[in-house]
Amino acid sequence: MFDWMVWTLPVAVFFCCIALMLVGMTVWEIKSPTTLRKGFLPIATTRGDRLFIGLLSAAYINLAFVGMAGWIAQWLSLESEPSIWVSFVLSMLSLALVMKKG
Repeated sequence: MFDWMVWTLPVAVFFCCIALMLVGMTVWEIKSPTTLRKGFLPIATTRGDRLFIGLLSAAYINLAFVGMAGWIAQWLSLESEPSIWVSFVLSMLSLALVMKKG
């Protein structure tokens, strides 16, 4: 099914998490319509808005990590680049923060 693209395990897990979140948010929205809420974000947002902003920030965290992995390995004197799982965990924590407090 996914033979058209070279999927690594972290990338597949990341996209599966996004798909599960979209399904979960759709069911949640149908069962309990959302209202605007003001958190630490500078605008009033709904759950869907916070999910979108959180997914964008998660993607940027992953891209930044991939782009700076060589520099991080050199700066920390590591033998190899740090695992992509580090950025996955950071991006999911960022997403959870935006969803909860945003």
